[in-house]
Order: sequence, then C-alpha cells, then structure tokens
Amino acid sequence: MNDDAGVIDPPELLTEVADELGLSRERIPTVRRVSVPIDRRGDVSALHWRDGDAELVFLHGGGQNAHTWDLVAMQMGLPALAVDLPGHGHSYWREDRNYWPRENAVAVAAVIEQLAPRARCVIGMSLGGLTTIRLAATRPDLVRRAIVVDVTPGVMSHDATLSREQRGTTALIRQGRVYASRDDMVTEAVRASPRRPASAVRRGVVHNSRQLSDGSWTWRYDLGDDAEDFAPLWDDLESITAPVMLVRGADSAFVPEVDVVEFARRQPGGRLEVVAGAGHSVQSDQPIALADLIADFIG
Repeated sequence: MNDDAGVIDPPELLTEVADELGLSRERIPTVRRVSVPIDRRGDVSALHWRDGDAELVFLHGGGQNAHTWDLVAMQMGLPALAVDLPGHGHSYWREDRNYWPRENAVAVAAVIEQLAPRARCVIGMSLGGLTTIRLAATRPDLVRRAIVVDVTPGVMSHDATLSREQRGTTALIRQGRVYASRDDMVTEAVRASPRRPASAVRRGVVHNSRQLSDGSWTWRYDLGDDAEDFAPLWDDLESITAPVMLVRGADSAFVPEVDVVEFARRQPGGRLEVVAGAGHSVQSDQPIALADLIADFIG
C-alpha cells in the first residue's frame, strides 16, 4: 500500500508555479487534497483546485500524479479536480497491479460521481488519455467533453520503436527505480526534460518520490510490468458521442500520422491540434498553450 512519508503538498510549492507562469501571487488559489473510497480496496486521492464545483477533471499519465497539472490548473483559473490514478500519488495500490484504462475508468467514474458530477470536460494525458477514452465510452453521463493529450489506442503498436530520447521522462519508468538520493532522481529527470525549467522538474520529483526505510529513494507509483492491449479502445473512441479533441506535442513521437488518420476516421467530427515546442507531456512543456486550447474547446 502507498505511504505518504515526505510528501509536500500545496500550498508550499504553488508560489513557484505562479512565478513560472508569470502570474501575480494574489492569483494563487486554495488547493486541498480530497479522497474517495473505492469499495474496500482503498481510496483514490485528488487535488481540488479552488472552491466550488469542479468544472474540469484532469487525468495524468503513467508514472505521474495529479501535480503534473499544476501549471495548467493554475493558468485556467477554474475550479478543477486533478486525480491521482490508482497506483500513483496518494491513491491506493492494487494487489493485481492492473492500472490500465478499463480498471482506471471504473475508479475515476466513482470519483467524478462524488466530486465532479457536473464537470464540463475531462482531460487526460497518455495513460490518462486512454482512461478518458474508456470513461467517455462507458460513462457518457460523466464526460460532456473529452480532451486526449498525446496518445491513441495505437500507442503500443509502435512503442518498441521509440528511442530513449523520444521517450523523454517516460523512460524513467523502465529503468532502475531506486536511487541513493533525491538529488540523483532530479538529475535524471532534468536530463530527460530539456523543455522545462529545472525548478519545475525538481518540484515534480518532490511530489513524485518517497524515501525508503534504508534511506534510499524511489518513485511514488506502482506500475505493472505488462500493459494490456489498448487496440480495443479504438472501438470505444468511435462510440463516444461527446465532442472530442486530440492534442499532440509537435516534438513527440508517441502519436504517428497513421494514428492521427485513424483517430479522425473514428471521430470524424473530432478536433485535432498540435502544440509547438512540446513533447509527450504537453501539460508540462507548454502549459499556457494547452490551457488556451482547453479554454477554447469548452467555450
């Protein structure tokens, strides 16, 4: 089960977020951690931005957590809910280690029902994007609009061809997970994140790391070794009746043109956008540009 030792939560690091966005510190909102029990298995944790009913729901990628959306959430200026998917952040760990879209969508649906039933849009990146597709297909009552960031159901068909450089920070998921110090983790993450300020990368590591009993450090997630086949999610994508937007990072290799064509075929009324200067983690590389796209999409 996940433990919370050494975690730093808002508002301690929100000043850095405001400074990186060039926002007045007077615009720093109230952010509180909330949780929803999922049967008897444990709780799904989330960050609730601002008072009032959440208008946006954010789902992060594999090996990330709710804090990956800090910059976008602050820039948006709307009440929002950023969820820690099962196996990540402060959420529960599954005994079967099944953290893939079908199971994630069930857990996220329970969270949205309780904490964001009137949300205007669900935004998911990578694993969170695949979870969003499944959620929108199976629970259309909870997904009024859907934004999928830099992923498609075809991602596994070309995953093996990506180089370490193309994988960016996702490469850290696949290598040794234990470090002598948190600074070693920061060094690795900075090297894999050339588009981001070092301060932002370090903040991400602080939120996404935990110290072990022997003094070493490891990441704050529990991903299984074998991913399920995501290809059936193409049919889920086709069945979605809500407006859908696919956002790609211009410098990302995770969504090849063949997948863009298939996405458009499955969602002929869908919107396709490319963000310049962004890799796979568009929300971290170009948060203001992504926030602008979200704002335009939800009207």
